[in-house]
Amino acid sequence: MEAKIGKFIESVGNFFSGGDQIPWCDSDIVTGCEREVAEAEKGSSDELKSECIMRLSWALVHSKRPEDVQRGIAMLEASLGGNNSPLQMREKIYLLAVGYYRSGDYARSRQLVERCLEIAPDWRQALTLKQTIEDKITKDGVIGIGIAATAVTAVGILAGGIVAALSRKK
Repeated sequence: MEAKIGKFIESVGNFFSGGDQIPWCDSDIVTGCEREVAEAEKGSSDELKSECIMRLSWALVHSKRPEDVQRGIAMLEASLGGNNSPLQMREKIYLLAVGYYRSGDYARSRQLVERCLEIAPDWRQALTLKQTIEDKITKDGVIGIGIAATAVTAVGILAGGIVAALSRKK
């Protein structure tokens, strides 16, 4: 019974804190990946350059800094047009979905994660991201309804107070 109560309390805490399963990346890792890309540009094989760019893209879309996330999205979108294997395409689309999720564009993120699942229907990372997106959309909807209900209640109380004050003056 205590385990069930603990899970319930944890889920309520996650609901209000916005907790999700997607990892964050700090600026030191982004800087390290940027250095790797710069070094790879100095004559490394195309394959090594591509790997370094993918690591940097991963770090950027998982960053806590919105400008890094936007940079990661731009890099990934620019790289989608090249010759990509289905696995590379899946990875890039997934990272784009993470980037759009982090930037708050949940509809675009959901669309991209659906594309990932078309390529690999049982991919657990994509399934987890899809659930995270759905949970966020649901939470935002519940909060929106709560705000709207509070506003309607406040307006009703204010209007009732005005009517009561006017009726007393007569």
